[in-house]
Amino acid sequence: MTLRVAIIGAGNRGGDVYARLLTGQGAQVTHVVDPRAARLTEVAARHTVPPERQFRDPDAFFALGRVADAVVIATPDDQHVKPCLQALALGYDVLLEKPICLTEADLDLLQAAEAASTGRVTVCHVLRAAPFFREVRRVLDSGVLGTLIGIQQAENVAHWHYAHSYVRGNWRASPPAAPFLLAKSCHDLDLLRAFAGSPPDRVTSEGSLHHFRPEHASPGATDRCVTCPVQGCPSDARRIYLTRDPHAWPVTVLTAGGISLQDALDHGPYGECVYLGKNDVVDHQAVTIRFRNGVTAQLTVSAFTHNNTRTLKLLGTHGELRGHMDRHELELHNFRTGHSQRWTVEASGNHGGGDDGLIQAWLSSLRGHTPPPTPLSESLDSHRMAFAAERARQCGTVEEV
Repeated sequence: MTLRVAIIGAGNRGGDVYARLLTGQGAQVTHVVDPRAARLTEVAARHTVPPERQFRDPDAFFALGRVADAVVIATPDDQHVKPCLQALALGYDVLLEKPICLTEADLDLLQAAEAASTGRVTVCHVLRAAPFFREVRRVLDSGVLGTLIGIQQAENVAHWHYAHSYVRGNWRASPPAAPFLLAKSCHDLDLLRAFAGSPPDRVTSEGSLHHFRPEHASPGATDRCVTCPVQGCPSDARRIYLTRDPHAWPVTVLTAGGISLQDALDHGPYGECVYLGKNDVVDHQAVTIRFRNGVTAQLTVSAFTHNNTRTLKLLGTHGELRGHMDRHELELHNFRTGHSQRWTVEASGNHGGGDDGLIQAWLSSLRGHTPPPTPLSESLDSHRMAFAAERARQCGTVEEV
């Protein structure tokens, strides 16, 4: 039987990534929901979804009752909770884009709603499904590291990616978007939770918006890159977008709905100077977490990197594992034998193959072959850590989770 899936939120993640992967793995996109008429028509046409199954408002879709097997919710950050509750009330299984919500109270609300429903929620923590991090998990489970003591992880956002998503893009202001750590690094917090193998206990954090502020604009800078005479600006939109594949992310974010790239740079937010002061999320943050089993973890998330990747070290009583996701490279130092080895993990696709892996796992669970990829209660821990870190950052406190 072909699984029927509705896409609620047809942006880059819902319309370009998940819809494509679902159909590529044998599911059928039967309904599309998006408030933007042009985008709705564009994504629906790709999947031959007729007009009567296209909706501008999730309420209109849910008014039909249960007409599909599952739903993907990939709406903006502040619009996840309501449609997820509506879906669970109808017994839908849900693939829910992260971040799940913007308040801690909503975490408990969603957990209670899932407990009362026949449907199950799978959060899009795609990195657990990436071959690179599955290999890290394999090494950890092998026992070669001995007892895990600490984890050091860095999310290197890349200066141009930060400018795209967190200065000019949908995540530049919180609210309505989630705080920087939650929006960008709940993936990383979820990995730390998975590797530690224990719920979090307490969190401390430091961070602020250091650079992308009006006072750091160069003399003579204009409000749009296409008219700016300043040479050598790392965040020049012409440098970021005109040098990249026009048919791939991030350029496709600008041209969604049939807008030309030049028009987007001339008139849209992605052509604006990054020093206008329209953003308020931090650009560098450090977090320390203690888990209940005694494992400690440090996570640094920064805009000020040349590469867009993740690096990590797992520190055990009998070994150390180092990893570089972008290079697909792992390095193991065995204290017992004194030997070291280095190898690479084959991976391709978005998030190092994690998007594809998550969709495979989710469809397998929908077909009854395997359990859901990660229980919702465990997925929520990443968000609880992020909320605690934001409180700690703002107040200079140590926060219990």
